[in-house]
Formats: sequence, structure tokens, C-alpha cells
Amino acid sequence: MFGMRKAWERELGAAVDELLEADTLAFGGTGFAGTLLPVTEAYLRVEAAHRDHPEEVRRQIDRLLAEGSPAGRAYAATLLERIDPAAARAAWTSLRGDSTEFTTFVGCVMGRSTVGDYATQRLAAA
Repeated sequence: MFGMRKAWERELGAAVDELLEADTLAFGGTGFAGTLLPVTEAYLRVEAAHRDHPEEVRRQIDRLLAEGSPAGRAYAATLLERIDPAAARAAWTSLRGDSTEFTTFVGCVMGRSTVGDYATQRLAAA
């Protein structure tokens, strides 16, 4: 029954929905005020949920990899780095040929990257 979902399931679902549509990749505060973007907060909520609900989080990460926006797929592969490094390598490897673009934020510096270029960087850093 849909109405029987627990609070954590609703919160996880809302966070994953946010990441599915993400157009920006940012892991910390952005801009001069260091504000956390809603997508960053969603990423952190999914990451935190893994401790208590690893199977469901892994299922949602797989969904994000399959159905997510370019930034959403990058968030998914990044989440995998912490929980299943081998799966993360496979995900980044599969994304190397992806030429779709997204916005990146590192502090107050905004940039653009293709999924493929970002994946290549992550594989080199691993």
C-alpha cells in the first residue's frame, strides 16, 4: 500500500527524485555564502540513509544511474564510490562515452563538464 510507506522511505524517495532531475553537481557549499544547494542536500540525505537502509539505497542508486539526468548519474556513481568501489568503477567506465553536459560548482567557481570528462577524472583519481 502506497500510504503505508515509512517516513524514511518518503524522505529517501524525495531526495532521489531531486537527484533524478539534478542539473548541477556540487558536494559542498556554493557561492560566496557557501549555501548548500537542494541537490547537494538531497545527495547528503541519500548518503546518510545508506547506513540504516543499505538495500533500498542501493536500489535507488541503480535507478538513478539508469534514469537520472547527467548530473544525477554522476551523483549516483559518486554515491557508489563509498559503498561499492568496484560497482563505482564500472559505473564511471560506462559513463566515459557520455557527452551530455552539466554544471559543476567547486566553492564559488561554477563550471561545465561533460559526464564523460567527469567520469574520466573520477577514474583517474580512484
